[in-house]
Amino acid sequence: MEIRKFETLEVSVDGERGCLTLTRPKRLNPLGSDALQEIAEAARYLDTHADLKVVVVSGQGRAFSAGADVSRFGQPDAEGVSDPRRDADTGRVMADAMENMHAVTIARIQGHCVGGGLVLASACDLRIAAEDVRFAIPEIDLGIPLAWGGIPRLVREIGPALTKELVMTCRPFSAEEARMAGFVNRVVKPSNLDEAVEKLAAELAAKPKLALLSTKRHTNAVTSEMLGISRTWSDADGLLAGLRDPEGRASAARYLEGLRARRDARP
Repeated sequence: MEIRKFETLEVSVDGERGCLTLTRPKRLNPLGSDALQEIAEAARYLDTHADLKVVVVSGQGRAFSAGADVSRFGQPDAEGVSDPRRDADTGRVMADAMENMHAVTIARIQGHCVGGGLVLASACDLRIAAEDVRFAIPEIDLGIPLAWGGIPRLVREIGPALTKELVMTCRPFSAEEARMAGFVNRVVKPSNLDEAVEKLAAELAAKPKLALLSTKRHTNAVTSEMLGISRTWSDADGLLAGLRDPEGRASAARYLEGLRARRDARP
């Protein structure tokens, strides 16, 4: 088995099978600019393995991912360079890299799958969730539009009306609702999640590679033409506008204060 470790994730490859695992469980696997860049790099790295058919995407600990770490947008990178437009666009680059991977990707979803974490899951081909997963898209409450190509991907999976409702209301929803809407392929008991993911991954890895991966590319080509995912290059501009909007910043402050209060109230 070949293993490559990044700062925020780990990748392993064993013949036809691979894994991409977010490795910041104490922070619920946030998607800051560093994580987004590393996911895109990991996707390109996995594409260099000619035998690979299936990749399981997961997060360590009690969350798949708590979503975007907006507090880091606009901060200097390791070289001391700050480029807010580039930072805001990194999520779109990540989602495109994941969706364009040659191998079939399976999102293994547990605990919390929030905002940008849900976009990461939507960029995967298939999704299996534990029945106690809590999905949420809080971006509007944070004063920003859902970016990173999240809107067209949600429209593709669950339709425009439900996309508008879930994104506009920011209400949490369950794994079972996600399954009924078509976002999740299967919902299982938490204790059966690994078994269900392993069964699906093994089933896919046993298929002929040419036919399997051609089906992925064919399906993605059809939906890309229907939804115009390539137009999401401008999502970064809407995100930056939201981060500068006074009403949006006030909404974000209220949301984060409520989140802190709920955390403090826990026993």
